[in-house]
Amino acid sequence: MLPQLLISTSAAIVLTVGTLHLVYTFFGPKLRPRDPELEARMKEVSPVITSQTTMWKTWIGFNASHSLGLMLFGVLYGYLAIFQFQALLQAWFLLLVGAIFLVSFLVLAKRYFFRIPLACIASSLVLYVVGVAAAVV
Repeated sequence: MLPQLLISTSAAIVLTVGTLHLVYTFFGPKLRPRDPELEARMKEVSPVITSQTTMWKTWIGFNASHSLGLMLFGVLYGYLAIFQFQALLQAWFLLLVGAIFLVSFLVLAKRYFFRIPLACIASSLVLYVVGVAAAVV
């Protein structure tokens, strides 16, 4: 029961962070540059790879897809932890992928994000690892 709770809580944290990030991407000023001139330039300038988009559109797209990835992890691992826990424990590949996903996001958060997402992902990783370890011992 405790391992199941730990892993589902880990997933809930990631789902919450991803959902908040998606909301912030499309609503309100939280993911906008503080400098309005920078936002205006981002809406005018294309990346080198193509002239079919702007840096602003890619900024929004990257943030939205980043959010959806976090949300997918949260929904999938939350579902598995709550409703298919024994199947999850037998699927070593999925347990490993979950750990790799969280470690990867921890590295990204440490390098590129700020303290709150770092703390959330670190907490989620600890809960996940402790939950898996408690379940397999």
